[in-house]
Amino acid sequence: MTRSHDDDREDSDRRGFDRRGVDRRTFLRACALGATGAAAPLALNLAAIGAAAAQSAPSTYKALVCVFLYGGNDPYNTLVPYDPSSYRAYAAARGDIALPRDALRATVLRGKAATPGGMQFALAPALAPLAPLYERGDMAALLNVGPLVVPTTKAEYIGARVPLPPKLFSHNDQQSFWQALAPEGASSGWAGRLTDLFAGANAQRTFTGITAGGSTVLLAGRKVAGYRVGINGSTQIDMLHRDMYGSSACTALLRDLITEPREHLMEREMSRIAAQSISADTRLRAALAGVAVPGDFASPLAQQLRIVARIIGAREALGARRQVFFVSQNGYDNHTGLNDTHPALLRELGQALAAFQQAIADMGMADQVTTFTASEFGRTLGSNGNGSDHGWGSHHFVLGGAVNGGRCYGDHPEIAVNGPGFVDNGRLLPTTAVDQLGASLGTWFGASRDDLRMVFPNLRHFGAEPLGILERLPADGPDRAAAPGAGGPTAL
Repeated sequence: MTRSHDDDREDSDRRGFDRRGVDRRTFLRACALGATGAAAPLALNLAAIGAAAAQSAPSTYKALVCVFLYGGNDPYNTLVPYDPSSYRAYAAARGDIALPRDALRATVLRGKAATPGGMQFALAPALAPLAPLYERGDMAALLNVGPLVVPTTKAEYIGARVPLPPKLFSHNDQQSFWQALAPEGASSGWAGRLTDLFAGANAQRTFTGITAGGSTVLLAGRKVAGYRVGINGSTQIDMLHRDMYGSSACTALLRDLITEPREHLMEREMSRIAAQSISADTRLRAALAGVAVPGDFASPLAQQLRIVARIIGAREALGARRQVFFVSQNGYDNHTGLNDTHPALLRELGQALAAFQQAIADMGMADQVTTFTASEFGRTLGSNGNGSDHGWGSHHFVLGGAVNGGRCYGDHPEIAVNGPGFVDNGRLLPTTAVDQLGASLGTWFGASRDDLRMVFPNLRHFGAEPLGILERLPADGPDRAAAPGAGGPTAL
């Protein structure tokens, strides 16, 4: 039975300030016995954990994993036009930053079907570990996706005749719009709004949205917050796991002080959050004990993905049926030295994603975990000298056993810096909105039509045809009813 704040107040009144009969002055006096004049530095990095509406538990597990590439990844040196005519246009536009065509032979994407418009692409050589995933149908490429409010043509953009995402080409603003579909300062992200819907499917709602990649609005729900972990798991309150100033009594008093229900609203809320944080740390540590994930996880990004894989491996111990994860990689703002810096970033990305997918497959979870890349924007088609500048649309990857892979999805314009598909001297004008990608992921996750309308506020402006990236899996018991089709926002 859920306890109310009134229950806490009554208990507090019966017991007094502390069940051991201590007050703040007694606590401080006890600390002074251990270290005269010393302060007790506390780093309580606690998430505001709310309660979501109850949700019938689905019978199978599903997880979404977002890999966010901070800085604005260059799409054209990630997924490179390869057919002769497209490559000639690419090389002419990029000049000194174009990748040599001969270097792309080993990573040409053949796949199951012709790409849109008959174009052929190759992965950057540094992404070679991902080529087998594409060829066997476990990875798809989504062309020219980006933040949009409504479908937008070049003429409409130039004439300012349609609403546009705020402060286009600004890092902070477009990170927010990608993750929240709202301007910077938004209080909830679209994945967080999904976790609000499904938190009740988990034994402990805290573990519905988990970030190993730092703070993110993407996982912030209106009722459930993202839970932050490090590469080894939860971050504990250090002073509760050792004798504070050499005194076990002082440590016990600290625990009581930060978790005891209080009269003041803010103090009471902080005590509740501290107690939940301590409980979550204990539970996650126990669940992860003995869960190892073999593989090459040496890089910083790979280490983030390894803890995600370990938490997925601990799903039964955590009582989890639906989870969304966030990891991140920095360094993609390559205004200069693109071909000096970018290949190393992509090498880390390719190796990390391949290792993660192998680990998930070894667990027998490939069909139940879908991973996707994201970045605040792409880069300009043209070179600025030896780099590329802030763009708009970009290309991204979706990986997993449920992916209808070996294909490129979306539309790609004729490659021309000032062509109809580009604005502002080489910025790719998106033809697929983030809302559409997110709705396809959300549909696979189990969101209903009404859910999608709530989670993705601009979805109503876009077409009813599904993207088709994710194949519909069989219904799994009491899962939420999803929109019909192959994984997108149909008949909304």
